Amino acid sequence: MLPAVEAWFATNTWQQPSWTVADLVASKRGRTVSVVLPALNEEETVGDVVGVVRPLLGTLVDELVVMDSGSTDRTAEVAAAAGARVVRREDVVPWLEPLPGKGEVLWRSLAATSGDLIVFLDSDLVEPETAFVTALLGPLLDVPDVHLVKGFYRRPLRLESTGGGRVTELVARPLLNTLRPELSGVVQPLGGEYAATRSFLESVPFAAGYGVEIGLLLDVHRIYGLSALAQVNLGVRKHRNRSLLQLGVMSSQIMGTALARCGVPLDSGPLTQFVQVGGEWLPDSTDVLVADRPPMVHVVEER
Repeated sequence: MLPAVEAWFATNTWQQPSWTVADLVASKRGRTVSVVLPALNEEETVGDVVGVVRPLLGTLVDELVVMDSGSTDRTAEVAAAAGARVVRREDVVPWLEPLPGKGEVLWRSLAATSGDLIVFLDSDLVEPETAFVTALLGPLLDVPDVHLVKGFYRRPLRLESTGGGRVTELVARPLLNTLRPELSGVVQPLGGEYAATRSFLESVPFAAGYGVEIGLLLDVHRIYGLSALAQVNLGVRKHRNRSLLQLGVMSSQIMGTALARCGVPLDSGPLTQFVQVGGEWLPDSTDVLVADRPPMVHVVEER
């Protein structure tokens, strides 16, 4: 690694985070915390994720919101029964038609919450832990001038002990090493468990799709520098694994966002992949949206 990256890794990486709830409550000093779970058809897991955060409400966490992204199953009912406030994406910034994608619902969550600090947790986590929240909040509450905290973890595939994070290793890490080498020390640049200050999140655009995480990472580095970024070890993260074709679409959105943030704008368009049908290889095209929502602070001001 570059010397600057080595120095950052040594000071801003917590391999064994040990903050307790009591420690962090004492460190809040008037600041408020929102936990947001983006959800799309996650009825099987969302209740468990809400359940590990719910005991923190009223002490470390001030509000717990599940942002529903158009679910057609019982995600909303399960989340509400587990103790979360459920907000439909259409009910926030209602004058704008929703775009498809995870980043869209995270962007709208800024208008649905009020916390000074926001923790994002994916709602498809299997065996989630309360420690995810405390670890992610630790650097934000205890270290001056940190604006984004990324979680990192071992991500097992269904039938293997290691090997998750395929898009990270094959797409995101090579991109960052080439385009923004100071970010080469980030273990999980695409991880869905992270926390940030509202002041940062509201000041930057959000990629509407899967590019949201790499976009935020590049923006916090551009605006504040490497010292504003921290990362914490969350142990093991289990979740639903996706097919290679699905990962191809995800990769296209991530590359589009990263290149745009580094001065190489790309237009949305179809991604052609190939599938076998009756022993033949046939083209299969998917429209890949590469679009940004503007900084939320400007949207609220204009309204």
